[in-house]
Amino acid sequence: MRHYTRRDTMHSKPFIPTLAALVTMMTCVMGVNAASATVPIPLQSDLNIRKIGQVGNGMMRLDIDPATRILTYLDSQGNVYEFDKATGTGKVVYTHREIGGAEYTEGMVFGPDRTLYVLGMESQGSQGRCIIRKVLRDGPARRWVTLAQTDWYPKGDTQFDHNCTGMAVSPDNKWLYFSSGARTDHGEVEDAQGQFPNTREVPLTSAVFRVPRATKDVSVPIVLPNDDAKLKAQGYLFARGLRNAFDMAFNAAGDLIAIDNGPDMSLPDEINWLQAGRHYGFPWRFGDVDNPVLSPAFDPAKDGRLSQEFFAVKNGTYRYDPAFPKPPDGIRFTDPITNYGPDADQIVDVSGQVKNTGDLRQPLRGVTAHRSPLGLVFDVSSALGGQYKGAGFVLSWGAAGGPQPDKGQDVLMLKLTKKGDAYSMTATQIAKGFNNPMDAVLDGKRLYILDFNNGGAIWEITFP
Repeated sequence: MRHYTRRDTMHSKPFIPTLAALVTMMTCVMGVNAASATVPIPLQSDLNIRKIGQVGNGMMRLDIDPATRILTYLDSQGNVYEFDKATGTGKVVYTHREIGGAEYTEGMVFGPDRTLYVLGMESQGSQGRCIIRKVLRDGPARRWVTLAQTDWYPKGDTQFDHNCTGMAVSPDNKWLYFSSGARTDHGEVEDAQGQFPNTREVPLTSAVFRVPRATKDVSVPIVLPNDDAKLKAQGYLFARGLRNAFDMAFNAAGDLIAIDNGPDMSLPDEINWLQAGRHYGFPWRFGDVDNPVLSPAFDPAKDGRLSQEFFAVKNGTYRYDPAFPKPPDGIRFTDPITNYGPDADQIVDVSGQVKNTGDLRQPLRGVTAHRSPLGLVFDVSSALGGQYKGAGFVLSWGAAGGPQPDKGQDVLMLKLTKKGDAYSMTATQIAKGFNNPMDAVLDGKRLYILDFNNGGAIWEITFP
């Protein structure tokens, strides 16, 4: 999604919202009435959707215990819950005091061996660091330890601090991958009211990292330095150039696929195949479009891709930026997976016109701007029937604004085709009408979807 944390623009002290404040804030930012109930509808005749319960607004993650098949979810305060399908309610199984390590959590995932990982952020003044906690099981006893943490790094103290969010465990259970989002909207200077002069992105932001999922000494956490050369030398840096890869998942081929949320300008959101050592363009490129602030000819007053409802546009950060740093030497950017539609394929041109790339007989590198993709899953076991077999599914939080009619809040079916060193895909809308869907998990023929709003509804889509 676009931005979870805001910063007080009058003071430098970071503000980490309470759960109630988070729901109110996101409702304001996204233009959605959290109190208005919505009922999603299937767009395919062989799908069934039903609500199986409500867990409260503002829940962040949903996964399933691979042994017990119990749905498990996370709130932003670091509490983990289990969902009881019989009663349609949840109960706390780990409190934030038990888990420890972070005051604000946005990531949770089970490994194939049932190890549960929770990813969160700590703040110290205008600095932040990411912390991954995992639970050790010794019979009925449970003990939480820190698997990895980053060095402290400078936050921007704006709503563009995207934090550490998405996680995925490799199919062989050797590696844990996690995302650290950008501290800027599009690479502009964010100096935390002068505390970090001329600071844009730093080595610990806009990247996906990889750490061993187990260490010899569990009492000594892995520490990722805020130093690009050391991150590469130690093998922790996996891929760069990702603005906000809020979710990622391995497909049946064992390839790591990630979503990426685009900027406040109407430039594409993305679906990327992440490969070691690749750079995915941020902040120099969105989709296959160069960042317009790099061009002396850029005139924001005449660019129809800018909408005043977005924070960065209102604050005038979209303008020619002659001090913008050059791309790293020797880097060749990897563009997103090519999207052949028929859905999520809208673009906005410089004149402000909205066009479907399918109508233009050309594919889109990415998906419609401002959809804010989340909740990526794949049918890795080919349990689904018909057209759904082996497919991927991605949620859309929904557009905060922009001229595009495609506002999301739906489920897209992704059919990926691999040819050589690249993927292409089709994207088909199979259900719509959710209220900011947040995360999803696939269990056999059932896809479970967690709404951030709508009372925290959990929906079940049944496939053939």
